Amino acid sequence: MRVAICLFVASVLPLSAQTGREDREFTVKTLDRIAKPVIESLAEGKLKKELPLGSGEKDRADSTHLEAFGRTMAGISPWLALGPDSTPEGNLRARYITLSRKALVMATDPQSPDRMNFSKGGQPLVDAAFLSQALLQAPEQLWTPLKDAEKANVIAALKETRAIKPYESNWLLFSALVEAAIWSLTGECEIAPIQRALEKHEEWYLGDGIYGDGPEFHADYYNSFVIQPAMLAVLEVCRDKKHDLGNRWPRVLARAKRYAAVQERLVSPEGTYPVIGRSSAYRFGAFQHLAMMAWRKELPEESPPAAVRGALTAVIRRTMAAPGTFDKQGWLQVGAVGHQPSIREGYISTGSLYLCLAGLQHLGLPADDPFWTAPAVPWTQKRIWAGEDVKADHAYETK
Repeated sequence: MRVAICLFVASVLPLSAQTGREDREFTVKTLDRIAKPVIESLAEGKLKKELPLGSGEKDRADSTHLEAFGRTMAGISPWLALGPDSTPEGNLRARYITLSRKALVMATDPQSPDRMNFSKGGQPLVDAAFLSQALLQAPEQLWTPLKDAEKANVIAALKETRAIKPYESNWLLFSALVEAAIWSLTGECEIAPIQRALEKHEEWYLGDGIYGDGPEFHADYYNSFVIQPAMLAVLEVCRDKKHDLGNRWPRVLARAKRYAAVQERLVSPEGTYPVIGRSSAYRFGAFQHLAMMAWRKELPEESPPAAVRGALTAVIRRTMAAPGTFDKQGWLQVGAVGHQPSIREGYISTGSLYLCLAGLQHLGLPADDPFWTAPAVPWTQKRIWAGEDVKADHAYETK
């Protein structure tokens, strides 16, 4: 056992001379390995037959398929938005674009064997929102090429979630995301859910770039899983539509930059991070916010892109090297680092686990972007623990 542990640790330590090209190749391979069974199965109308449910997950059978699809798409859509090109990666991306559109049609066509549940129970609101996030992130690849009837099916499915009342928590942003996508794609929406979500989260802002999930603080990663990425996506639509709510953008962006700096500092020199709070089984999806801010080119000054690249890649490498991450058929298994069934909460199923892909949004930056081409530099904790004299960190004070 001691030998096995030593070999595991040795195999996952970040490479000191890793290049940006190697980081990107590894990250694309990670995306492909995780997303492939979801997208291929659904494109063929076989996801309901092939997606496994783990022990104790039978009560999630009505929701797990939309979870897998919506969360996968939220993660890979920035990469899809780059479109195809003649490189091996571009050819792979072209294949995923085609398969993803087929999957979208299968998920929303009333005659499809894989038509998904958008209205039964509360969970469909969550994952319709992640699907909405994907539609906002890659409309030219996922929406524009659809036939009119297919577009109508997508919008009808999203509108089914209007019957679901969100909890007084981050769930308000799920309703807002759905409405923002409908608004962006069709020009009409119900503005009240958007306004309420933004107003309540302004009320719940706690300081130093952190929002409460409701009126109370929770020590977890929901500012990254949901809150900050959703707020930016919704506000971006408000700005595009020239609605007064879009005026909140500068304040919310400043907070988002501070939270990105906090996230970068959470990565240890070894590529580990504190596993704490709810939904730890979403793995490196905990860093959706940092990856998204890199993709948006909105990283704070104290978090250089090459350092963020190194930190994210180190976390992904540590996670992907853990034995038991996948079952024998290639589906994700519950765990933060490998297969850890005890970390599962009652709302977690196999489909839930695919939110880890949201931690790969930086792949939406093209391969020739400085994020990928700049020489590797150490991230903050690596610098500090190597003894470098690093400037003091300070809270973001402005509310």
